[in-house]
Amino acid sequence: MELHDIFPQFAPELLAHLEKIGQITEFEQGDMLMRSGQYFKNSLLILDGRVKLYREGEEGEEFFLYYLEKGNACALSMICATKNEASAIKAKAMTPVKALSIPIQHMDGLMKDYRQWYYFVLETYRSRFEELLEVIDHVVFHSMDEKLEFYLKRQFETLGDKISVTHQEIADDLNSSREVISRLLKKLESQKRISISRNEIARLNF
Repeated sequence: MELHDIFPQFAPELLAHLEKIGQITEFEQGDMLMRSGQYFKNSLLILDGRVKLYREGEEGEEFFLYYLEKGNACALSMICATKNEASAIKAKAMTPVKALSIPIQHMDGLMKDYRQWYYFVLETYRSRFEELLEVIDHVVFHSMDEKLEFYLKRQFETLGDKISVTHQEIADDLNSSREVISRLLKKLESQKRISISRNEIARLNF
């Protein structure tokens, strides 16, 4: 797919410049795109695939933040790259991923010379900040069954009526145990809100 199909808001001049300074990079499913403590040399525009961003605790526990998909950019890489700061989160390719890698030395010029890029960066910051506020709200103020419903709702909205995920993966994302998640999923299934099969959850009345 052409770059202008993925980022139709960008003018031809900006698209041409991005194609000139950027490099297509591909990742296999399971590859780590970002690690805690890593310093960024590039910022990524996602052209295809799905990337999971999460925070890792001191004892190795994971806390899911959000996904990056086609047409998204990594706000954290933009921030850390321009300020020369290390990443505080990890990013993992959940599917094969294709991205346009933009070297950090071009960030200031893009912000200064292309108004559409400036607005794109601001919108990326804004949307991710709002998403993180929503995540924090559910973590702090809601019970585990409410957290699970919020999690599933985000997955269905992003991936459609069927999602491929294990109970353990959900437990890892919500910093819970597989047994607790399985019990709560069974409860939702008994309410005929979801249907559970091997490594797959389908939305019924959710």
